[in-house]
Amino acid sequence: MKKILSLGLVLVLVGTLMLTGCSGSDSKTIKFGLLSPTSGDLAPYGQAVKNAAELAVTEINAAGGIDGKDIELIHYDNEGDATKSLTLFNKLVDVDKIDALVGPVISTTSLAVAPIAQEKGIPMITPTATNKDVTPDYDFVFRSCYIDPYQGSVMAKFASENLSAKTAAILTNVASDYSVGLAGAFKEKFTASGGTLTNEEGYTNDDKDFNAVLTKIKADAPDVIFVPDYFNAVGIIATTVRELGIESILLGGDGWDGIQDEYAVEAEGYFFGSHYSTTDEDPIVQDFIKAYKAEFEETPNALGALAYDATNVLANAFKVAGSTDADEIVAALKVTDQDAVCGHITFDKNGDTIKAISIITIKDGNLELETKVSE
Repeated sequence: MKKILSLGLVLVLVGTLMLTGCSGSDSKTIKFGLLSPTSGDLAPYGQAVKNAAELAVTEINAAGGIDGKDIELIHYDNEGDATKSLTLFNKLVDVDKIDALVGPVISTTSLAVAPIAQEKGIPMITPTATNKDVTPDYDFVFRSCYIDPYQGSVMAKFASENLSAKTAAILTNVASDYSVGLAGAFKEKFTASGGTLTNEEGYTNDDKDFNAVLTKIKADAPDVIFVPDYFNAVGIIATTVRELGIESILLGGDGWDGIQDEYAVEAEGYFFGSHYSTTDEDPIVQDFIKAYKAEFEETPNALGALAYDATNVLANAFKVAGSTDADEIVAALKVTDQDAVCGHITFDKNGDTIKAISIITIKDGNLELETKVSE
């Protein structure tokens, strides 16, 4: 009887060990978490990020995966909310057992998740969070986009040198880390270059009527108005600018991408900084656009391109490391030297990438590359 019990116990232990061996580094898949807003006002951004990350994973898996292992992409809709992002990130780590994170998308949610990713030892690469404070002090956190101070500074340089602007107004969404970051950098660079600020005005996410503030700006007739916000708010502002007959040229950052879909007429002739242009003839750009169109029947926006890059960069780090060990993945990310849709990617000591910014203008309802500018 004792021998039978002992044999049963051995079989149970062997079965347990076999099950244990199917988890962790011996898993048949490598798990990437993805947080992006696919509902609400920011859905056009979050859906593009989700689409592009899925495309990258499909292509990588079709090419043999990572050392023969497929990537499993686990996505949750964080609705652009910082608190929800933390809850979902913890679920990705504790329940889904992810090996790395792509995202979050906007700066506010990335600022919330970054310290927890560091604390839990999860390599994180945000495709699109441009706030300067996302990466410093967190060596597990990277980004495939440039940072707010850089794009704000470059747009000020473009205003001064390319548009010969001498005066500027700044209209800032004070409730947005993204908007505040760009506005501060634009102000510093523009005034350092000899420009004069006529107005510095603020608003919040709840504001929908810009008549009063734009009437005030109109009285000082600045050469340009810098509006660093996302396209849905900018579209309303641009509409009011046209209605009031303001002749100032509107400028913005990468959050404008998508404005051509609903506000093409209102934004005609204005400029914004972006990470790539669909008119770029580089084969890596055109191949991505072709594949994305074939899969989703639409042209990818810049956020989609950045997500595609981020996913590929992260996958390549796993290949280089030859491991799912987080420290080894981070070490591989730090020495990234890789061509990508949005330009050649290397990382500085903070995990940030610096590259030329594509200046886009809206012309006849289309986004066209005006020029490329670097600081």
